[in-house]
Order: sequence, then structure tokens, then C-alpha cells
Amino acid sequence: MERMLASTADAEIILRLYELRTETVLRQARAWMTGEFWPASADDFFAVALNPRDPHNAWFRQVTTYWEMAAALVLHGAVSAELFVDCNGEGFFLLGKFAPFLEAIREKAPTFMIRTSELVERFTAASARYEAALKSLEARRKAPAANP
Repeated sequence: MERMLASTADAEIILRLYELRTETVLRQARAWMTGEFWPASADDFFAVALNPRDPHNAWFRQVTTYWEMAAALVLHGAVSAELFVDCNGEGFFLLGKFAPFLEAIREKAPTFMIRTSELVERFTAASARYEAALKSLEARRKAPAANP
């Protein structure tokens, strides 16, 4: 399969997505979501995700909707899938982080990270990135004191 060249417009979108990721509050939210939030079950997940009184609920929503918006740009053809996957791994990492109980999550929240999941299903590069994230997460979960 021949690689498609990304356009200048694709590059501009990728750069804009990067710029948005560096916004102070989103950066704090991403740090919490990727480094501190390690739910062990769907119940732990929903204790934050469905609880507007939880102090991290807004960060949770901000990060997940950011990555779902970015995935939607790819799915709707606004940005090259190959370029997006080459430049972004965090959404796949998050999907993998919740994979052990994703089915239980989707019983209550059927659209949770559905666009990121669709990227994994539709694009070989996204699937490979997701599989790499799963392996990394598996090793991290097995490591002593991996989850504070």
C-alpha cells in the first residue's frame, strides 16, 4: 500500500492540535489523566467520570473530549490518518488504559472513546500504535509500585 502524502493543511491541523495540548489547564489535566488516574475497575472509573463533584471530573472530560475531537477530525477526513497517528499516541494510550474494563464502561457510557476505537479498527497504523500502548501498559501494570 502506497503512503499518502499529507498536505500543508494536514500539517497545520496537527500543529494546532499540539498547540492546544500545551494550554496550561489541558496540560495539567493530561498529566493527571496519564500519570495519576489509574482506576482498577469500571466502578473506580465512574467514581470520577460520572461524578461532577469529583475535583478531577472536569479534567477527565477535558482530556477525553479533546482526544475524541482529534480522532473525529481524522475519521471525517479533515486530517491525514497517517500523519495523525505518527504524531499522536496519547489517545491510544488512554484507550488502552481503560481496555481491561472498557466493555463495562460502555454498558453505562456506550460512546466512551468510540472515535478513538474506530481509528484503531479502520487504520492499520492506529491499530499498531494501540497494540504498542497495550504492551507498554501491561508492563507498567506489572511493575512494582506502578500505580500510586
